[in-house]
Amino acid sequence: MRVRVFKPAKSAAQSGRAKTHEWVIEPELVTARTPDPIMGWSSAGDTLGELKDRLHFPTEADALAFVKHKGWEAIVEESTERRVQPRNYMDNFKIVRPEDEERG
Repeated sequence: MRVRVFKPAKSAAQSGRAKTHEWVIEPELVTARTPDPIMGWSSAGDTLGELKDRLHFPTEADALAFVKHKGWEAIVEESTERRVQPRNYMDNFKIVRPEDEERG
């Protein structure tokens, strides 16, 4: 079975970054989701879909050790660190000419 190991991105609906510090293991679904003919709910043939976003680990090494212990194949997605450029209040009122933007 293949799983994806990643650090989740910040939620677009919230301004905080609370759930972005842990590593998550998400299984790759084996069967496609289909609507149930009687109730209309979506269902799948495998139960690993229930694990989506439920296996959290503090470090990447812990997540990979768990994957190795289970004998799963891992696809690791590296996270990009957030870069904040320091600015002050006066930067909001600077007049930036097009030729200054090209120079960087």
